[in-house]
Amino acid sequence: MIDRIQLLRNIGQFDSVDTGAQLPLLKFALVYAENGRGKTTLAAIFRSLRTGDPSMIAERHRLSAQHPSHVVLTANGQQHNFQNNVWSAIEPQVVVFDDLFVAQNVCSGIEIESGHRQNLHELILGAQGVALNVALQRHVSQIEEHNRALRDLADAIPNNARGNLSVDAFCALAARDDIDHALQEAERNLAAANSADAVREAATFETLELPAIHVDAIDALLHRSFSDLEASSAAHVQAHLAKLGKDAAAWVSDGLQKIAGVSANEDHEVCPFCAQDLRPSPIIEHYQAYFSEAYTALKNEITEVGKGVAADHGGETQAAFERGVRVAAQGREFWRTFIDVPEIESDTAAIARAWKSAREQVLVALRAKLAAPLEPMALSPEALTAIARYDDSRTAIAANSAALQECNLAIAVVKEQAAAANVLALTADLDKLKAVKARHSDRIAPRCQSYLVEKAAKKTTEDLRDAARRTLDDYRGRVFPAYETAINGYLQKFNAGFRLGSVTSVNNRTGSSCTYNVLINDVPVALTAEDGPSFKNTLSAGDRNALALAFFFASLDQDPELARKTVVIDDPMTSLDEHRSLTTVQEMRRLLAKVSQVIVLSHSKPFLCSLWEGADTGIRSAMRIIREGAGSTLATWDVRQDCITEHDRRHELVTGYLALADAANERAVASALRPILEAFMRVAYPRPFPPGSLLGPFIGICQQRVGTPNQILRRADIDELRDLLDYANKFHHDTNAAWETEAINDQELSHFSGRTVAFAQRT
Repeated sequence: MIDRIQLLRNIGQFDSVDTGAQLPLLKFALVYAENGRGKTTLAAIFRSLRTGDPSMIAERHRLSAQHPSHVVLTANGQQHNFQNNVWSAIEPQVVVFDDLFVAQNVCSGIEIESGHRQNLHELILGAQGVALNVALQRHVSQIEEHNRALRDLADAIPNNARGNLSVDAFCALAARDDIDHALQEAERNLAAANSADAVREAATFETLELPAIHVDAIDALLHRSFSDLEASSAAHVQAHLAKLGKDAAAWVSDGLQKIAGVSANEDHEVCPFCAQDLRPSPIIEHYQAYFSEAYTALKNEITEVGKGVAADHGGETQAAFERGVRVAAQGREFWRTFIDVPEIESDTAAIARAWKSAREQVLVALRAKLAAPLEPMALSPEALTAIARYDDSRTAIAANSAALQECNLAIAVVKEQAAAANVLALTADLDKLKAVKARHSDRIAPRCQSYLVEKAAKKTTEDLRDAARRTLDDYRGRVFPAYETAINGYLQKFNAGFRLGSVTSVNNRTGSSCTYNVLINDVPVALTAEDGPSFKNTLSAGDRNALALAFFFASLDQDPELARKTVVIDDPMTSLDEHRSLTTVQEMRRLLAKVSQVIVLSHSKPFLCSLWEGADTGIRSAMRIIREGAGSTLATWDVRQDCITEHDRRHELVTGYLALADAANERAVASALRPILEAFMRVAYPRPFPPGSLLGPFIGICQQRVGTPNQILRRADIDELRDLLDYANKFHHDTNAAWETEAINDQELSHFSGRTVAFAQRT
């Protein structure tokens, strides 16, 4: 069986599709898609999986894709990977009916060539199982001995160790070196699935970091000075400003800016306050140097750096860091249930002390520099020691944060898996891992080995039995008449107006081939002819498609390994006449009982719905191929929604309201009552209540016929129908102009809804 389509990348309409990993393909799998969405691509992939031929995929490489095609399928529990233009393993038990089957084995368009007859010959030969030879009974008897031994060895393997696995499946479990780790991961995955909501809401780890103290930049600032401003000049200015009192510096700075204006027409600088000549003043030069732009900029820079240090390393930043550590600790407690999470190693109190000490030492140095901008300074050894202790904390926090950040990838995987998790499947996975550990335990492993040795011996005997089957010549003598009978049987079921005759094997220089005639009204029609009737001008497209299906089904009937086959059928309704639809559905249902799996792809919803409705609910699955952007993707298909009728929906709406009393559906329920009654009457009384009839006149007819030989309803039923109709008419525009605003009482609506459902169920 093909279990899942895990990945379709860069092939046909599929860009990078992995949604199929969540969509199982059961024994009877239906795939719906509009034409051009990718059905034929899937059929080509399945055919390539059977033969290993990479060209069937390579020729469908997605246009403009940069990388080669990549396909991952799971079949019979084994992953099959198509990458670098080769399959990791093939599945020869897959058989495909599609356009290529028709083109290879039946005809190309309307032409039948020698290659078609040769391929058909091989198809017939491979379809019938070979028989046992004269030694068959001896081998069968020996196999029975093997079976008895296997039963005894199987009984020695404890049931509680196997769980729900068969002995064969249990013994086939491969050993795993990482079984303990795998068990831990499975337990974590199951725990995450059981806590899916909490996992979805839980936050990932944010970055924890402490702001840096840029020692080199601060040291460079402390060392800065100006050669054109001597310390003696600064001392003179500061002493003079001290005498002037409060705000003296601003007053003098503003005055210096006004000297140029008042000295515009003078040959010397003039004091803007007293208009005296400034040339004799010794303090002016000191003022001009002191209040230079460079000196002011230096003091401003010292001030701004100090503000920055105070802000970056202040209480608000420290509080934010402590909050981050608390949040990380809470996150670790949550996530450690599902993944490995490192410890959070941070003593926030010790970090705060080191942080405060470093900050204060830097601010002390900056204040000293601001008090004497021209004096070169440096961070003290105490400051450097404090900063070094703080940097050690920064390094430790950064390493711890990086380790937590690495967990976010694992957390993302946990979230994704939990969101799409199937608790039953994860439980089954965990049970299987427990079985693997038990299978390879010291107590049970020797018993399984004895069982496998006996099983291998049985297989050897079976191989000898198979070697005793009939030769190819004997097989030919019986297979072709049987195949002709089978084909004509299917053609009859398909309501074909023709049959085949003289289906025989012939030998020629190029090998063996098959030949046959088309019989129309018992008149043979040649496969090829220069003129006159022949295959290409006597069979319609529908006839040719019916013939192809008959060839296909007949070849399956002859297959000795039919029970192991996965049968893929791509759009069997293409060019197939409508009157053959039902018989095609019937044959597919019969086929399902004979094979391991049937996969049907089609663009016809009615056809697929017909298949779905008659299938066992426990073995059927459905998916659809839908457009996604410029390509296609795989999605779940709710076939039921495409199968149910409006009457089904109305009945479900009313019965649902009776069960749950959803106020939001009250008006819709009230409006559904009359159509339910009308639908029932059309089925129960089709002659007196034909399509287009109204219930009111119908009640009148029923009254007239009461007590007559052609009575329709009893008096009590007529009265009940009239009561129900009187209530239901209040919610339809043709009987109540105010139907949209008609008041609805829940008790009354429930009462009449129950009576309506009961009336529509009467016999």
